[in-house]
Amino acid sequence: MPLQPVEDKKRWILFFYSVPSKPVNNRMTVWRKLLKSGAVPLKGAVYILPFNDDHYEFGQWLIAEVKDMKGDAAMAAIEQVDGVSDEEIIGLFNEARRNDYLPVARDIEEVARKLNAITKGGQGSAPKSLAAQLGKIRKAWSEIQQVDFFSAPEGIKLGETISRLQGELQQLGGPAQTSEHTVAVIPRSKDGYRGRIWATRARPFIDRMASAWLIATFIDPDASFFFFNEEQQAPLPGEAIVFDVADGEFTHSGDLCTFEVLIRSFALKDKALRQLAEIVHDLDLKDNKYQSTEAQGVEEILNGIRKTALDDNDSLTQGMRVFAMLYAAKKS
Repeated sequence: MPLQPVEDKKRWILFFYSVPSKPVNNRMTVWRKLLKSGAVPLKGAVYILPFNDDHYEFGQWLIAEVKDMKGDAAMAAIEQVDGVSDEEIIGLFNEARRNDYLPVARDIEEVARKLNAITKGGQGSAPKSLAAQLGKIRKAWSEIQQVDFFSAPEGIKLGETISRLQGELQQLGGPAQTSEHTVAVIPRSKDGYRGRIWATRARPFIDRMASAWLIATFIDPDASFFFFNEEQQAPLPGEAIVFDVADGEFTHSGDLCTFEVLIRSFALKDKALRQLAEIVHDLDLKDNKYQSTEAQGVEEILNGIRKTALDDNDSLTQGMRVFAMLYAAKKS
């Protein structure tokens, strides 16, 4: 469905809808999708979102879905709402997010109590167990952050508390998350890795696909890739860079997968890359360290590539495209 151009000065999107009372699940479906998008009710069946291209396109798709349900829906991109100030509208969003954060706040208080008991020498949960619990809490907080369009004060405060608790857990030496900070990774310069042959195991999958994309995109734009079977011990091209292979130049180190090692080796500072690294880590090491909600879907796509690819080169190329698209989505 093509996205219709809208004037840049538009600030809000209003969405109106009505669906037949039966079946009831149709009405619930629309309501849930609106809530998941971060929309808040303005009046009756009128919902509002901040204007941007993604929200405008979401509204277009939802209108089509409502019409398939034999209902009516419409959308308007506007500069202001008559009779309601922008400050009042922002207050509605912040109030909705405040309610969303309440369960997270209760969970954080529980972790804080348990951690306090440990630091005072009392009996309680092990630091590693608390770290896993706090990781789940951070994930829930991060999901709310995606629709916290106006940075509700409660969200900011909870984020600071989560970071503080993670720091205290790190000092206790309990959480598995701290190990990556102690892994020694040798710094590298991109200058020594231009136009090289990068060799890895045959049948590329998660970490090798992601690492190859990272290499070609951020480290060596002229890279070529070579596959070998470890059991056959075939000779490698001269001066090939071996990655994601035991004893390779770039491979797993501590609890870091190869993708993470490459990021740290070449000091790649990019928030979107860090988010990709969490997905790759959870898929490759299977430790659920980051509790990535996207990991399973990515793995299914990569499994499909592996089953249908013509050969290793085709498999790697398609896998690299998946990570290129994931990166583009994270950057937007």
